[in-house]
Amino acid sequence: MRRYPALASLLLGAAAACGFAPWQLWPLTLVCLAAWIWLVHDAGTLRQALWRGWAFGVGHFTINDNWFQHAFDFQDKMPPVLGYIAPLALALYLAVYPAMAAGLAWRVARGRAVDAPFLLAFAAAWIATEWLRAVMFTGYAWDPLGVVWVPVQPVAMLTKLIGTYALSGLTILTAGALLLIPRRRRALGLLAIVALLGAQALSYRTTAPSRSPGTPLLRVVQPNIGNDLRNEDAGERALATLIRASRHPAGAPRLVLWPEGLLRDFLEDGYPDWIYRDRPSSWTRARIAAALAPRDMLMTSGDTLTFDANGDVTSAANSVLAIDPDKRIVGRYDKAHLVPYGEYLPMPGLLRMLGLAKLVPGDMDFTPGPGPRTLGIPGFGAIGVQVCYEIIFSGQVTEPGRRPRMIFNPSNDAWFGKWGSPQFLAQARMRAIEEGLPVVRATPTGVSAVIAADGAVIATIPHDTAGAVEVPLPPAAAPTLFARVGNWMALLVGLLLAGAAIALRRRDR
Repeated sequence: MRRYPALASLLLGAAAACGFAPWQLWPLTLVCLAAWIWLVHDAGTLRQALWRGWAFGVGHFTINDNWFQHAFDFQDKMPPVLGYIAPLALALYLAVYPAMAAGLAWRVARGRAVDAPFLLAFAAAWIATEWLRAVMFTGYAWDPLGVVWVPVQPVAMLTKLIGTYALSGLTILTAGALLLIPRRRRALGLLAIVALLGAQALSYRTTAPSRSPGTPLLRVVQPNIGNDLRNEDAGERALATLIRASRHPAGAPRLVLWPEGLLRDFLEDGYPDWIYRDRPSSWTRARIAAALAPRDMLMTSGDTLTFDANGDVTSAANSVLAIDPDKRIVGRYDKAHLVPYGEYLPMPGLLRMLGLAKLVPGDMDFTPGPGPRTLGIPGFGAIGVQVCYEIIFSGQVTEPGRRPRMIFNPSNDAWFGKWGSPQFLAQARMRAIEEGLPVVRATPTGVSAVIAADGAVIATIPHDTAGAVEVPLPPAAAPTLFARVGNWMALLVGLLLAGAAIALRRRDR
C-alpha cells in the first residue's frame, strides 16, 4: 500500500462502501477504514494526506451512489449514458469532505506514531465534515458512515442519544482502535473488537406488536409499477391498481398509505378546467373515497399547483394530501427539501444552455414547502410527513414543538434500482431510532416497510413485488435525547473528542 497509497486509498474507499445496504458487510468497512487511517497517518506532507483522503472518498462515493445511474434511464432529455458518468462526477465533489477530515487529523499527528490523540482528532474531524456534507449547497446527507450499524441494532441505538453524525465519528474511532492492537495499548483495540462482537451477538429483531382493541391499522400499498411503465396512458391503470389494493371490509379504522409519483390526476378543486382534462378532481377523489370504510383515512402523494389571476400556473409543489371517506381533503404537506437536478434545476439559465435538464418529467421546477410539518389526521392524531429524500436528513424530520405519533415517508424508489432502495430503508430506520418514532415507507416498487420506534422492521414488501401490508400502528417511544437536542449532540461529541485529543497531546509534550 505504501508504494501506491492513492490507489490503495481509492480501492479501500470502494470496498468500505460494501458495509452499507444491500451487502451490509460492516466488518469489512471497519478494516478498510483502519487501513485508510494508517495511510493518512503515513503521509509525508499535508498535501499527500489530503490526496489520500480525496482518493478514498472518490472510491467510496462512486460505489455507494452507483444507484444514481438508474435515474437516467427514465427520461428522454439527456442521454442515458450520462448516468454512468454522474456517480463519478458526484463523487469527485463529495470526496472533498473525507479529504478535509484526513488533512485535519494529519496535522494533529505530524510525525508521531498512531496514537489516541490522532484517532480522537480524526473522529472529531469526521463528524464536522460529514455534517458539512449534509448542509452545504442544500446538502447531500446520503449514507453517513454511522448507517453501517443498522444491522447491529444495539450499536445503532446509540443514535437515540447522539445522532447519526456523532455515531459516524465513533465509527472512525473504533476502526482506528484496530491499529493499536499490535502496539502497547492493545487493550483498547481488543476492547473495541470484543464490544463489536458482543453487539453483533446481542442484535435482535422486534416482532409485530399485538393488536389491542381500538388500535388503528396502517395499510401500506405497493403496486409494483416502475418508471418504465409510466406514461400519460398509465395513470388510470395506476389509480385503479392502488384503489383495488386499498379496499377492505369495515372494521378498525385504517390509515391507508400510497406511494409517491403514481397519481396523474390532480386532487385539489379550484383549478382551471383545462388542467383536469375531463377528469374533475371531485370525480377522482370520489373513486378513492369509495375504497375507504367510514372511519378510514388515506394519505397519498400528488402534485399541486398555484395560479395567478389570469389562470396561468405560477408554481407547483410535490405534496402529500389526506383524504377522508367523504372525499374531502383534510390535510396537505408540501415537500420542503427538494432534490437538485431531480425536482429543480440549479442555475437553470446556464445548465439548460448546456443541454442539461432535471430528471423528473415536466418543464416547471417544484417550489419548496416551509419545512417539516405535522398534520392532524382525524381519528389518527398527529402524523408527520417527509417525502422521499427528506428522510435522510438527520435532525430535520419533525416540526419543532409538534411531535407526531409517526412519520409517513412516501417515496418513488423506482428511480434508485436495487442498491438505492435498501439504502433508503436503512436511513429511514436510523431516523426512527433517533426520534423514537415509527416511520412508514410507501414506495411504488419497494422496499415499502413499517418501521418501529426502535428501528426494527415490523412489516415489509420486498423490492419488485406487488402487495400490501396491514398492521397495527406501532407505538411511539418517549422523546429521545436526540429528539430534544438534535444535532447539537454531534457538536458536543465532536468538541469532546477534539478536546480530549488536545489534552492528551499536551500531556505527551
